[in-house]
Amino acid sequence: MASEQDVRARLQRAGQEHLLRFCAELAPGPRAALLAQLESLEPEALREHCQRAAAACARPPDPPHDVSARLRPLPPERVGSASQSDPKTRRLWEEEGFHQIALNKVAVLLLAGGQGTRLGVTYPKGMYQVGLPSQKTLYQLQAERIRRVQQLADERHGTRCTVPWYIMTSEFTLGPTAEFFKEHDFFHLDPNNVVMFEQRMLPAVTFDGRAILERKDKVAMAPDGNGGLYCALADHHILDDMERRGVEFVHVYCVDNILVRLADPVFIGFCVLRGADCGAKVVEKAYPEEPVGLVCQVDGVPQVVEYSEISPETTRLRTPDGGLLYNTGNICNHFFTRGFLQVVTREYESLLKPHVAVKKVPYVDEEGNPVKPLKPNGIKMEKFVFDVFQFAENFVAFEVLREDEFSPLKNADSAGKDNPTTARRALLSQHYRWALQAGAHFLDSHGARLPELPSLPSSGEPPAICEISPLVSYSGEGLEVYLRGREFQSPLILDENQVRALRP
Repeated sequence: MASEQDVRARLQRAGQEHLLRFCAELAPGPRAALLAQLESLEPEALREHCQRAAAACARPPDPPHDVSARLRPLPPERVGSASQSDPKTRRLWEEEGFHQIALNKVAVLLLAGGQGTRLGVTYPKGMYQVGLPSQKTLYQLQAERIRRVQQLADERHGTRCTVPWYIMTSEFTLGPTAEFFKEHDFFHLDPNNVVMFEQRMLPAVTFDGRAILERKDKVAMAPDGNGGLYCALADHHILDDMERRGVEFVHVYCVDNILVRLADPVFIGFCVLRGADCGAKVVEKAYPEEPVGLVCQVDGVPQVVEYSEISPETTRLRTPDGGLLYNTGNICNHFFTRGFLQVVTREYESLLKPHVAVKKVPYVDEEGNPVKPLKPNGIKMEKFVFDVFQFAENFVAFEVLREDEFSPLKNADSAGKDNPTTARRALLSQHYRWALQAGAHFLDSHGARLPELPSLPSSGEPPAICEISPLVSYSGEGLEVYLRGREFQSPLILDENQVRALRP
């Protein structure tokens, strides 16, 4: 380990010597930890990072009309739809997706570097339970969907296939996530096919360009955003691992979407048959001002434009049939070929521009007292996973129904939306719809049949509680044999045990 003198010299070159101002009063253990952390920060990169953060924060944002004037919807030939395509075409996409899965050419990659701070918990978001009758966590639901899609591919093609699960964590989430998976026996997945790796961490910076001390012995660090994926892939040789396994196509998604379909055969098949190197699932915007990123073209190049960058007039533009002109909402659910990811990590990652996030960052004051700020005091620089769309040679978008595939878990229930209650309702409403479509009937507490509503708002409580294990059905398939013509009282928990009891 470098000496204090060596570390101080490195910090002087970076203009960040203040990070050692409490070093002399630290005990040997904390002093060694601080020096080790500071030694890992390359001086020139640290100086550039701090200067860039301060400059970016000070720079006024581009006026919205600049982006709006250069905005165009994606060309229709670049957009597919899960709900509006004819059944034959959809089956073709699904068959191709299952074919690629059966050939072991598909992997899923989870972006799980963020903490559950907005949820009000101190552990990784994937470990969260939204209050389902089964008490399953997000991680368990996702693991079981992988198991089910492997099973479906095997049944169709007479194979024993594997969908590897790559999980990008951060310094905050790696340890708890790894321990959680071990405690739960990797949810009956082969541990050799669950690959966890860490994204890089970057110092938080004050508005005048000084790295922030969180404690006397620790610099405040933050993950480099979900766009840190590309550096992390190179740092940990993940693409080499994929190549050894024969993986050609990668489904990348965020941990917080309770409805996510991992390795979705329809999406995979659509992208493969279109010859895409990069793709994005999208949902129709609920209303013009909905605060979601927009998948579109700027100067003819595909990208995601944040809602804050588009003028109100542009968001309200309509097509001749009355729909929104710009309606393709980004849900952080992407397809990449391994070849495209290799090109990005090798040639384009350095061209990605970090985004400024102004945050409340705990720090120590000049006397060494810990402070939890009441208003934003620091800058975290992040890259976004979708910033690479611009480099794609053949980009496509695939529209799915929100009630089928998108209900994010971001906030505590006090926030009113994107919270545990809305996530739970979305999943249970979906499963209730599946059960009705499979021919089930539900009874009230008096034994009378509940009315069978043709559709249910994903935001409302379903008339009866029905939870269907992903191990029983991936997307509503195969339920008729257990449910058609049968009556159930709420709650119905259709898991592997219940299925055995209902089997004809």
